[in-house]
Amino acid sequence: MTAEQPREAASATVGTVGRTSRRLWSPGSPAGPRNGARRTVAAYDNYEQAERAVDRLSDLSFPVERVAIVGQDLQTVEQVTGRMNYPRSAWRGAASGAVPGALIGWIFGVFSWVDPLIASLLLAVYGLVIGAAIGAIIGLIVYAMQRGRRDFESVTIMSPKRFEVVVDDEVAEEAARLLLEAGI
Repeated sequence: MTAEQPREAASATVGTVGRTSRRLWSPGSPAGPRNGARRTVAAYDNYEQAERAVDRLSDLSFPVERVAIVGQDLQTVEQVTGRMNYPRSAWRGAASGAVPGALIGWIFGVFSWVDPLIASLLLAVYGLVIGAAIGAIIGLIVYAMQRGRRDFESVTIMSPKRFEVVVDDEVAEEAARLLLEAGI
């Protein structure tokens, strides 16, 4: 089998329903107690369509524990959300240091035997202030060490280009028939 054959089999199933592909096992299929062959019975452009197909199989009393939705052709998208500078890095560091500082201070205050309520609130406030200060300092140091190589903030998202509904080989024909009859 050449490297092009699995790609052809996958492209033959995009947008098709009720027809099994030539590929018997889809990469990324969960390895469970039944590590047997699986077949792609349908492929969709978005997750909602694949989810609707599995939901329809469930409504038709199909054994859905033998079904998996597998995202294929992953792509990484890094969305830039803003410019990074010294004040922003200090603010982000302070925010990330304040919460753990407050929690640690509160925990120490709870174990005070004399007056746990007052001590826990007071130590939580002290922890918040000290944690924010330490976090801001660390944020500034980390930003300064980058020396302008990454002067932006971003969020990274991984998203598949298509979603395949794969089914154990023994019940693939039944799943394909049910989806074809349902028109999904």
